[in-house]
Amino acid sequence: MKDTSYEFLKGLLSIPGPSGYETAAAKAWRMEAEKFAGVRGDRMGNSFATLNEGGSPRVMLAGHIDEIGLMVTHVEDSGILRFSGVGGWDPQVLVGQRVLLQTKNGQVRGVIGKKAIHVMEADERKKVSEIKSLWIDIGAKDGDEAKEKVRVGDVAVIDQDVVELPNGRIASRALDNRMGAFVVLEALRLLSEEDGLAPEVVAVANVQEEIGLYGVRGAAFGLDPDAAIAVDVTHATDTPGIPKNEHGDHALGSGPVITRAVNLSPVVTEGLIATAEAEDISYTLEADSRSTSTDADAIQFTRAGIATGLVSVPNRYMHSPNEIVDLEDLTNCARLIAAYTRSLTKDTDFIR
Repeated sequence: MKDTSYEFLKGLLSIPGPSGYETAAAKAWRMEAEKFAGVRGDRMGNSFATLNEGGSPRVMLAGHIDEIGLMVTHVEDSGILRFSGVGGWDPQVLVGQRVLLQTKNGQVRGVIGKKAIHVMEADERKKVSEIKSLWIDIGAKDGDEAKEKVRVGDVAVIDQDVVELPNGRIASRALDNRMGAFVVLEALRLLSEEDGLAPEVVAVANVQEEIGLYGVRGAAFGLDPDAAIAVDVTHATDTPGIPKNEHGDHALGSGPVITRAVNLSPVVTEGLIATAEAEDISYTLEADSRSTSTDADAIQFTRAGIATGLVSVPNRYMHSPNEIVDLEDLTNCARLIAAYTRSLTKDTDFIR
């Protein structure tokens, strides 16, 4: 990965952007995209970067830019904040975390509190934590002071910077799926560096995936592409306790994961597989006998149907404050998508 791309990725990961509150992250993505593509946004908050406008076929590359987070639901008289999850959390990973609250007056730091083990009853110690039993402490002396800083409805993210690990790996919050928004833009960047591109290619940093695949529906409806590739994370299965017979064999560093699913286009999927082999890009296959639980599901049934494929990156510890990916997998994911898209012509037939 180029140093400039890596610095952009790290910056993008550092920006808070829970579902529905992605504006700052979207702004950073658009600023980067403006260096080599035509850029616009929409009323939902989706971001679009276009190459070769008017070309054929029109191809959509989608990666959601939102992350899971927290939302303040109540301010107690003591100054303690109650909250709910924005997206799916395992509450066990929240206990003791530092958070960054996004307020109208800027960021407010806090910590997630829980009754200490020393003052728990014996039966309490055996129970797993639930979000309703946790709270955020911002150090306020009472409710009035807390309300001067924070309002009900303010959102928060875990306060975790990118950690560089050996072997080209990083740990960070928001890799699901700020990474996907990064990959589709990197694929577009690669395409911008070559002449003779036939299709119109639109990279999309879509919003509100973690709460229901909402943003990409509007983006796909408005674009009405002939084909689309969604980019997301999938579970790395090289850690203890994950059965490969259920989830496949996807280790960090094993390359892009191409999904074969009953609701995805075999035309696009087989094209991605053939491209990976032609370009000597290592990959693994993932099978879904129903839906994929990604933006690909929403894209493929938009309008009269869009020929959709799904490419993922192996990710350890998904939906936690410290997800881990291999940077080489991101690079190869972008290479694969760019190479496949580059191979398309106005005569490419997606009808099946």
